[in-house]
Amino acid sequence: MSDDASLWAALADPHRRAIVALLLERPRSVGEIVEACGLSQPGTSKHLRVLRDAGLVRVRQDAQRRVYALDPAPIAALDAWLTPYRTLWNESLDALGRRLDGDRGRVTGEPSDHAEEPFPHDRKQPNGEAPASKALPPKAPSPKG
Repeated sequence: MSDDASLWAALADPHRRAIVALLLERPRSVGEIVEACGLSQPGTSKHLRVLRDAGLVRVRQDAQRRVYALDPAPIAALDAWLTPYRTLWNESLDALGRRLDGDRGRVTGEPSDHAEEPFPHDRKQPNGEAPASKALPPKAPSPKG
């Protein structure tokens, strides 16, 4: 397996990600990949070479055809690398969910878990002064025509 940088570089291209998604379903011949992705055969072959060089796909010869399959080992390595970030995102999304549930409670009249100030626009400024008035400026005189 190659280094992580080549894995990320290989997956940076949207066409290569589309090929990986296709191969996730099942192994496919180059012709099937060309047809599914709508790319030229030479363009598809170049993308497959990058994926193969990064260790993401394996190729086997089947008579006159080359059949490509996803290699799960590099994907597992990427998954392991992403685990701490996934935990961070889950915690953030859980907090967002709790916040949205609290906001929904205000709309429906149900109690909220959040003790919020009823009028946050009345808060004092960081310098301790009261907030500036939100009054609109006077209307400009209309031109006489």
